[in-house]
Amino acid sequence: MKLPYSWLKEFIPQLPPVTELEPIFAQIGLPLEGIEESPTVPEGVILVEVISAEPIPDTKLTKITFNAGPTHGTQTIASGAPNAVGLAAGTMLALVTPGTELGGMTYGVREMQGVTSWGMAASERELGIGDQNAGVMLIRAGEAPAGTPLHTLWPADHVLDIEVTPNRADVLSVLGVCRDLAAFLKLELKEPNIPAAPTTAGEISVSLPDKGRILDRDPQKKLRFGSDHFAARAVSGIQNGPAPLWMQRRVTLAGMRPIDLIVDTSNYVMLELGQPTALYDRRDVANDKVVVAFGLREGEMVKDLLGNTHQVGPEDLLILDGGMADEPIMTVAEAFSVMGEPKEGSHVLGVAGIVGGDHGHVRADTRDVVIEAAHFDPVLLRLTATRLGLKTDAVYRFERGVDPLLAPKAAVRVAELLRECGGGTPEPGQTLVGTPELPADITATGDQIRKLLGMEIDTAEMRGILTRLGCKVSGEGDTLTVTPPSWRVDMLIWQDLAEEVARLHGFTNLPETLPHLRVHDSNLGASDPSLKRAELRRVLSGLGFQEAVTYTFTSEAETEKARTEAPSVKLRNPMTADRTGMRTALYPSLLKAAGGYGKGERVLLFEIGRIFPQSGETERLGLLMRGDLAAKTYQAGVQGGFSVFKGLVESFASALGASFALEQARGEDVPAALHPGIAGHVLWNGQRVGWLGALHPEIAAEFGLKGDTFVMEVALPLPGRDWAFADPSRAPAAWRDLAVIAPAGVSYGEIVKVLQDAGGELLESVEPFDVYTGEQVGAGNRSVAVRLTYRGAKTLTDEELDPVFNAQIDAVKGMGWAIREK
Repeated sequence: MKLPYSWLKEFIPQLPPVTELEPIFAQIGLPLEGIEESPTVPEGVILVEVISAEPIPDTKLTKITFNAGPTHGTQTIASGAPNAVGLAAGTMLALVTPGTELGGMTYGVREMQGVTSWGMAASERELGIGDQNAGVMLIRAGEAPAGTPLHTLWPADHVLDIEVTPNRADVLSVLGVCRDLAAFLKLELKEPNIPAAPTTAGEISVSLPDKGRILDRDPQKKLRFGSDHFAARAVSGIQNGPAPLWMQRRVTLAGMRPIDLIVDTSNYVMLELGQPTALYDRRDVANDKVVVAFGLREGEMVKDLLGNTHQVGPEDLLILDGGMADEPIMTVAEAFSVMGEPKEGSHVLGVAGIVGGDHGHVRADTRDVVIEAAHFDPVLLRLTATRLGLKTDAVYRFERGVDPLLAPKAAVRVAELLRECGGGTPEPGQTLVGTPELPADITATGDQIRKLLGMEIDTAEMRGILTRLGCKVSGEGDTLTVTPPSWRVDMLIWQDLAEEVARLHGFTNLPETLPHLRVHDSNLGASDPSLKRAELRRVLSGLGFQEAVTYTFTSEAETEKARTEAPSVKLRNPMTADRTGMRTALYPSLLKAAGGYGKGERVLLFEIGRIFPQSGETERLGLLMRGDLAAKTYQAGVQGGFSVFKGLVESFASALGASFALEQARGEDVPAALHPGIAGHVLWNGQRVGWLGALHPEIAAEFGLKGDTFVMEVALPLPGRDWAFADPSRAPAAWRDLAVIAPAGVSYGEIVKVLQDAGGELLESVEPFDVYTGEQVGAGNRSVAVRLTYRGAKTLTDEELDPVFNAQIDAVKGMGWAIREK
């Protein structure tokens, strides 16, 4: 949230200099993401008053005659700005006078289509004070005498970018931030002078729903009525047009775009007080009646003020006008405006608290308005806004919780600003309906708070802190009975009071003490899974892998591309169309991450995450390798490929002290993600835990990858093994070499298993040293030469070793294979 320093200074005159604010904001839990300098405009830019604006024949230009003040007199310019057409006399512009340098260009006097163009009428972007560049900057008539330098009305400032956590809805305004600052710094808070709300009803009647809704998507399943406090007031005779420069400046520095006086006033009050308001053209509010109602039918189409259409239904709260005068709105069958075209009954003025409707929105010729200021149910609005995909500044505040008592005060503030700045006349009364629900009292003791915080704070100081925050504090002795202020909707339990006490007492004052812990038996080993994950990350990072952290969401389209199980756990309120369910495999996330790298770039990724298949939630480890492992100019012998990837996994297992083996997958046993000829099942400490191999070429193409992509996915936790210590044997080893001729389709692992089973306890290891294919072994066969290492308790003799070696030969022949003699 962005707020100008000068606005904060208006509320707290004794506020420290901007250079001292960063640590202060950090201490009160509102860290600053940055402080930006907002410059003023060059001194050569002045205000000029339009005398006339006439189109130049046969061109797209407009000749503007203006009064540039007593020094420069009457001058003209030729402007191509779209909003220069039809400028009313008296409107003021920001003019760059001849000789002024702006944006690296010096402006002067030149002839354009027969018009002497004296300087240039500039836009906000050209002046460096805003983003609007669609036309010249318009300034309301009478803002200041013609010839006044603009920099005197738009001074330099600093803009504070404040980070606000979701629970602190009370600081989403200048007043809210200043309340916190004043309470922490013990400074006087100077609030805006707003008259009390009228106690008599106004001309606008308001109707709230008499039947609540229990929303299917609401985890609380609470009966919700949508709005419990609604204020409405009419203001007539407004001279709409550009807002005063001081208002435009503050709205711009806060990150919003100035529109006109009526709209800017609504935005200004939202920024100032934290209460969103909506203003409707009174001509469109039939029968001077505003109706708050839930949608009647599923699939109603409502057009908003930007021309976009949205489907609403029975769970969405709408603002309607009075429609037919003689019938209650809820009994009218056709109660809505469909696509902006009215049917019998009422028109939709807006989706409550989220966006205004096309019907009733403020136009350039709007003179009379109806002000809406209401407190809406935050859960209901959040669900509707999420479903409609609308995140406006208003719903950003409503869904976090706006002060339930602020509506009538905000309506008065809007009406007063329209009177002061636009000459409007607020009606004497103001309609207010509903009974808001206020925060309940909280009881705590000073001793409770001290024990929770682990610091000594006097109970009297606690009372002072809570009182400065706007709470009403009663109770005797060490007891505190606290009534939170209406704007602190986050203060619900006594621990919230402790947090506020610690925050304003100063987290920096918390003493450094060692915790007194007594580990319960049920907590023994609780950190083991976390430590094992950390060990996996350490080893994989050492092998060159980078950790990927991806979304656990997926979609049916993505699972179909990846050939994995479709999501069985669906999201009720998905963030986007490609994140509609919980993922059922880990590797698609790694494939998407790998696709973000450049073509030909080497990629080594791993992820530890959870998946949600139909069989139940589990944790997985995924690995991916793409491209060559090392640059050819650095280590030419290390290329990409299955052997390199398998070698990395073997190194991974070795570093963890685990045994790793790969069992070839065939036929229907091949995982759908893998190439049928380069696929295997991972055996970790003798247990099958997942699969490894080359990515299926069709899947690689779907994800924009080449065929040099290899993946592995295994279940966590990885199985361990019993550890035992044995003295190394002092007996020497004995070796025998053996070449096995087997069909090419027989895997090396199958050959090793046959040799190990027949080798008994004397066989220590089997290591390959040659593979041969050719005429000598026959077509379709290959010869795999291995070195067999034997070791016993003493030096082995031929008489002891020959029976074991012959048994291995017999086992090989028993499989239908042969022994290569030469």
